[in-house]
Amino acid sequence: MQPLGYDIIQQGENALLLNWPQRIDPVVNRQVMAAFRRLRELKLPWVRDLIPAYASLTIVYDAFYIYEHFDHEVSGWANLHLRELLQDLDVTDIMAARHIEVPVCYDPSLGFDIEALAAQKSMSVDELINLHSGRSYTVYMLGFLPGFPYMGSVDAQLVAPRLSKPRALVPAGCVGIAGEQTGIYPLASPGGWNIIGQTPLRLFDAAREPASYCQPGDQVTFVPISAGEFFQMKQPS
Repeated sequence: MQPLGYDIIQQGENALLLNWPQRIDPVVNRQVMAAFRRLRELKLPWVRDLIPAYASLTIVYDAFYIYEHFDHEVSGWANLHLRELLQDLDVTDIMAARHIEVPVCYDPSLGFDIEALAAQKSMSVDELINLHSGRSYTVYMLGFLPGFPYMGSVDAQLVAPRLSKPRALVPAGCVGIAGEQTGIYPLASPGGWNIIGQTPLRLFDAAREPASYCQPGDQVTFVPISAGEFFQMKQPS
């Protein structure tokens, strides 16, 4: 696989954005994650944080360290030093991906929009469940809420726009679809995704390490469970 080119864009006083072609594409994201892994493994003293997304990687850096230890201004330093660090990335290394299963109850009492979405798609609820749980999803990024995993892509038959009127409150653990993405609300929040089920797992816990149950690069499979199993497994939020 030939590496794709990326741009380096200054973000404020202490961050750089590495921008690949802007699309939801596993090929693009694999290169983002390869760069993320390379910089994380190097444990560079000037890196404060690394934030991967669908097609970009934000590098939060220690500006004082850069100015003290490098001869160039940040823009010159980035195009010289950073690109050297990211040469010859291994974009074929999928062994680093963690495979996890997330139990989901698709009962309409918990999946508020599942019946309406199934009707909209001219399929049964069971067919919708089979399509949603029948594949593995890549966690492309975390955002919106702490620990909210943006995953893709759903089967083409399940692609659906966000709700025209967002809900004032979506319970923690709700599994939704928006566009070609699927995701899980880690905390109770307003939201406009089509809710098709809920997981009993606690997706975000500040006292846990790591705090987010899902991490960028994870491969997630949804496992259907009954309402009884859901309430037996339900973790306190």
